[in-house]
Amino acid sequence: MNFYDALMLSLIISIFILAIALFCFSRITVKHIENEMAKAGKLPPEWDKGIGARLPAYALIILFPNINRHASLVDVESTKRYARKIDWYLALFFELSFVTLIVIMALAYFLYGPE
Repeated sequence: MNFYDALMLSLIISIFILAIALFCFSRITVKHIENEMAKAGKLPPEWDKGIGARLPAYALIILFPNINRHASLVDVESTKRYARKIDWYLALFFELSFVTLIVIMALAYFLYGPE
């Protein structure tokens, strides 16, 4: 197996890992936070039905709760209030798998992309 084959195999594996991380984070963390917010009378953004653009916003708020955010896609204070310890680990898994995929894709592009 040469380096190109190993790179493509790691790319496919990282896509599957990201899919698992995305599924777990959205089904466990986001569902919990949005259920708790609904009990408090706050609804998730209406514009984000189905596309999932709020997931990275939830993950970054959970991972870095002390950063001041003036414009966020989701309610920052409610996200901080309802996040649990397992949510931090799932957000970390989600973000690390995404960064890993981006690094592998960039490496493949710069090594084997168009001249």
